[in-house]
Amino acid sequence: MHRPPPRRRRLPSAIALLLSAAVLTSPALVAAPAHAADRGTGFGTWAPLSSTGWHGSMRVGDIHTYCIHPGLPLATGPTTDQGVRTDADGMSPQQLVSINHLVTTYGQTDDPVQAASVGWAVKAIADRDTTLHSWGYQGDSFREAIDYIMRRASPENSLAIQERAEQYLAEAAAVRVPRVGGTLTLTVHPDDPTQGTVVADVDPDARGALRLEGAVFADTGLSERSDVLAGVAYPILAPPPVDTDGRPYTVRVRGTFSVRSAAVRLFTTPGQQESAGPAEPQRFTLAAEDATARPVRFSPRIQTFARIQEGRFVDDVEFTSGEGVWPRHADGSFVRLRARADVYRTGAFPAESAEIPAGLTPVAQLELTTSPDIGPGTYTASTGPLPGPGVYSAVWRIERADQEVATLAHLPTRYVWVERFATPSQTEQLAPPAPAPTPTPVSTPAPVAPPAAPPTAALAATGLTTPDVGTAGGLAASAIAVGLIALVIARRRVTRRV
Repeated sequence: MHRPPPRRRRLPSAIALLLSAAVLTSPALVAAPAHAADRGTGFGTWAPLSSTGWHGSMRVGDIHTYCIHPGLPLATGPTTDQGVRTDADGMSPQQLVSINHLVTTYGQTDDPVQAASVGWAVKAIADRDTTLHSWGYQGDSFREAIDYIMRRASPENSLAIQERAEQYLAEAAAVRVPRVGGTLTLTVHPDDPTQGTVVADVDPDARGALRLEGAVFADTGLSERSDVLAGVAYPILAPPPVDTDGRPYTVRVRGTFSVRSAAVRLFTTPGQQESAGPAEPQRFTLAAEDATARPVRFSPRIQTFARIQEGRFVDDVEFTSGEGVWPRHADGSFVRLRARADVYRTGAFPAESAEIPAGLTPVAQLELTTSPDIGPGTYTASTGPLPGPGVYSAVWRIERADQEVATLAHLPTRYVWVERFATPSQTEQLAPPAPAPTPTPVSTPAPVAPPAAPPTAALAATGLTTPDVGTAGGLAASAIAVGLIALVIARRRVTRRV
């Protein structure tokens, strides 16, 4: 029979009171009714006190538990489940997490060598000095102390138990005390607010799941994933909501994680052993959202309809968004957009092209800025008086560099939209003025002599009647008559001379 060692590692009274209060107020820590522990898996004598002791597990219901009070009698009496405790026997978090790792990973077994090895390692973690010397061994070797007892309890398994217990002890010492809690961080790609990442800053051994609101994981297209590791940046896609009115939007994420507990499930038996069973992983939740709402990105463009009016180039410019949504600021006002155009003059109608022909220089400029109250729509711009006749073409452009600071976040980096040169709707001709008509000179007709009086007596002598001088025939007859009279007169003169 071994005298029980003094109680160890007691916490300061104030901390003990706080822990006691936590135990009393937490339903998970309320003690379960007492039941006698059963023989588990291992070697030795199942009795409170014996020359060889019991080296292995004690079974409480379906749980294999392991002694954490080396030197105390075996717990064969009524055993009470005290629930998961982070203050079992005043042990440190490192001791508790190491013991929990062994009883969870290796302790739930029907292999007696494995169970005995776990038992020796757990006792050494709880109290190495008592574990080594409570059976009469005087040295300081863990392996020798095991052999000192196991050569009597199970000599054929002593070496295997020594090796495995030493392996378990080293492995348990390497288990870190987990960090409970942490943070989730959402990042936004500087060039595209629809992209980004989510990162979980939690204990390296933590495992968890994430659920996105307003985004999906880029590699799966799903809003949830369950294989989340600490420190890994998972790319996400976060397009604006389908029903967006253009205002900035926010992505949210919620995560549930678990870490190995720095605790054990404690079983107590009055006057006998306390034993440790596996404690479930400790679970916690985290949540986060965008530090700054994501701006709605858009690809603005314009459609133009030009005309020449009163010697000026007048353009109706319709602003639209390639995405069908014009972004707004948080206060609901529309994002302002500036567009500019150069007006070129050619002597004839030029061919439409993507590039402005070499050698052309602008002869006028146009500029428009959309209204924060109206947003997209049709706006009108006009030049001053054009320099003269010709064919005029305007080429509009939208450049990120031209925009005010509040607009920049809504445009892709280095965004430029340029209109094609000489599009039909942007090409108009200013014709030269029509020449003044040349006056036609008016000619004055020469005066016409009045016709001679008809020789009535002579006509009567020749027996001709007076023709109708109002007709062409009458005129001809008059001329013949005059000729005959002149002939008669001439003959009379000749006769008289003879």
